[in-house]
Amino acid sequence: MDLQLAGRRALITGSTSGLGEATARLLAAEGAEVVIHGRNAQRAQAVADSIIEDGGKAAVAVGDLGTDAGADLTAEQALADGVVDILVNNAGGYEHLSWGDATPDVWLHTYNVNVVSGVRMIQRLVPAMRERDYGRVVTIGGGLGMQPFDSHPHYNASLAARHNLGVSLARDLAGTRVTSNIVAPGAILVPAVQDFLTALAPERGWGQTWEEIEYNSVREIVPNDRVRYGRPEEIAGAVAYLCGPYAEYISGATIRVDGGTVRSAF
Repeated sequence: MDLQLAGRRALITGSTSGLGEATARLLAAEGAEVVIHGRNAQRAQAVADSIIEDGGKAAVAVGDLGTDAGADLTAEQALADGVVDILVNNAGGYEHLSWGDATPDVWLHTYNVNVVSGVRMIQRLVPAMRERDYGRVVTIGGGLGMQPFDSHPHYNASLAARHNLGVSLARDLAGTRVTSNIVAPGAILVPAVQDFLTALAPERGWGQTWEEIEYNSVREIVPNDRVRYGRPEEIAGAVAYLCGPYAEYISGATIRVDGGTVRSAF
């Protein structure tokens, strides 16, 4: 299926690894020119070079979105070779902390990194989309924004805020051909998650092979209809769809890509 992204330019924040990298690679494969963003120039350039070697078009923008200056620099670099039609707000981070350990300073830092960073890029790029009467904004949220764990509450709350701002932006864009939607991943298998689960397996009695660990840990932690973790490419597929013309009639939606997760209890 051709998602009709040829000729579009997309900035994917936090795209030097994980979900962001998978999204950038798929958008490039669908014909979009992608801007790889990160805080490390070498890592960003390596991803861009790999995409170019595969026949895609890619540029690089480096900057810390946790600051106004970093967001200015990122936007300047992203716009250097043309307009940005698609903004994928993926950048963010978190620490595994309990309610007792997540101090107010941690909450403020997490909100800045996970929420205000996206606001900075929206305010720098969406006005031009509105003027051209075309654009796509996709915010990467998460299942923990709707079904939070009792741990890392600062991160759970920041995901809920990302969902909320995506819908608020959609309402603000009413009547234009600029859309804003949210993709909410469930538990996704990236190397750090696999390493964490493998280390925890002996204590939890999940088995020795990865097949056993995946099946048993999913049933205990994030029960879902597929009885497995999602893959980054599956999140990228949902984002790519929302970026194209077939999603013109989708506004302020939260697309869950979580295998049908119905509860979370770590």
